[in-house]
Amino acid sequence: MIQPTASFKQNLQLLPSIEGISRIDLIDPTGTVVACIENQAGKQGSLAVYRYLQESFGAVSDDAAEHGLDVFAEHTIDARNRPGAHPNIDLLLKIAGGAAPLNIQIVRG
Repeated sequence: MIQPTASFKQNLQLLPSIEGISRIDLIDPTGTVVACIENQAGKQGSLAVYRYLQESFGAVSDDAAEHGLDVFAEHTIDARNRPGAHPNIDLLLKIAGGAAPLNIQIVRG
């Protein structure tokens, strides 16, 4: 597991590659896909973080969410100040706040 720095850009350099991943589906306890993170410009940082959380924790539990918030670094601060501006961070904030964990399904292609 990485030791997150205060810089999201630096943290991204510590994460595993997302090469070959087309998207990640986030699945609630009922089996419903509640979010999808595509491998496209503007979402690749989130894709890398969630892939890393899946590899390190197996799912997005409260511990994984807290760690993910540390990895997002300065973007977490912005997300707290502007709810809705960073939906993938908002999901982590909800789980860290007691919402149900999410399973992560990596879709390659």
